[in-house]
Amino acid sequence: MSKFFTYQDRLCLQKHLKDSLSFKEIARRLDKNPTTISREVRKYSSCIATGYPGFPFNSCKNRFDCREKKVCGNQCTRKSNTYCKLCQSCNSNCTDFLEEICMARFHVPYACNGCEIIGKCSLLKNIYDAEHAHIHAHETISSSRSGLCVSQAEVRRLNQIITPLVKQGQSVNQIYMNHQDELMCSEKTIYNYIDLCLFDIRNIDLPRKVKFRERYKKPEFKVDKGCRIGRSYKDFCVFLEKTPDTNIVQMDSVIGEKGGKCLLTIHFVECSFMLAFLRDANTSKSVTDIYDKLYQTLGHELFKKLFPVILTDNGSEFSNPAAIECGSDRYTVLKTRVFYCDTGSPYQKGAIEVNHELIRRILPKGTSFHNLTQADISLMMNHINSYKRKKLNNRSPYETFSFYHGEEVLEKLGCNPVAAGDIMLKPALLKK
Repeated sequence: MSKFFTYQDRLCLQKHLKDSLSFKEIARRLDKNPTTISREVRKYSSCIATGYPGFPFNSCKNRFDCREKKVCGNQCTRKSNTYCKLCQSCNSNCTDFLEEICMARFHVPYACNGCEIIGKCSLLKNIYDAEHAHIHAHETISSSRSGLCVSQAEVRRLNQIITPLVKQGQSVNQIYMNHQDELMCSEKTIYNYIDLCLFDIRNIDLPRKVKFRERYKKPEFKVDKGCRIGRSYKDFCVFLEKTPDTNIVQMDSVIGEKGGKCLLTIHFVECSFMLAFLRDANTSKSVTDIYDKLYQTLGHELFKKLFPVILTDNGSEFSNPAAIECGSDRYTVLKTRVFYCDTGSPYQKGAIEVNHELIRRILPKGTSFHNLTQADISLMMNHINSYKRKKLNNRSPYETFSFYHGEEVLEKLGCNPVAAGDIMLKPALLKK
């Protein structure tokens, strides 16, 4: 009796739910345990906010007897004089809104597929859809079997053992043979961790390995996926619903030549103002070091004001959100909140992606950052932040940021304006 569902099994389950069959009968027909059926329906059902023909989604308890009009004032886009209960934005604008929840969703069969009044219900529904459930199930299985699960504490413990000995000239094999019981991992795993720059040492510190040619393709490992629990893009949207006036800061990396120096970019969405910092390697420690330095420069209150929430992608350099949120003070003071975009969805932080186009005018893709200094990067960002934008009412990001936060903050960040006639967004700006 298998616990796994094929696509055909899920199609049959969807049909049986619509026919209002019991879990016991469905289990008998699919040759599965009733508990397996119950778990499948509860785990992969989708919450759908839909109404029925002629009546949109409306979960207000007063929706039948309500006679309110012009709830949203003169800003309403509906031209008719019908009641507001027929408007899709009624629940979010009405001050008398009282939510009604259908309790049948929380009892067997946990789905509304076979409900007799689904055709006349405008409340939130649980719908089991075979195609959506199959895709979601495969994504869950795939994500659970990919990557490399290791905690930050374990990385620190291994680093304390391996790094000092490598710096003394010992090979990884020598270290492994003498400390096998302490390491509690394979020799190959240690090499993988060094490849991922999890330790303070790099491949260049290994005299023989640095001579080896890199393989054409190597697997991508991710560290401690648990760090992203509670920090997904869905959690980010929930956070914004609770604090809608929060200023959003987006974070990303700009890569130069492969394996060389790179940039950390920090973009203030409200005013299109961007900071960029040069890093020797694309590691998580280089990112946390920059935020620690910013925290020391700005102070606690100003840092919290400028960085209330940070949205970034799933790059390995951002795999230590706790250190960004709380710094190096043993995670006692929460300074900011870090959230991650969905995998393969760069449009969720589209503002910073668009602003990268200005950086690429000066530093085209494939350009080496080896000869650049932080002073060069600061000069480049001064020119970019002084460039006027139509979406800012023909003001520059520098002027807009100064209006919101003051010139003193810009001085602390080391930013200076550039006269309009002197702005250059060409590679010649950084040629020496």
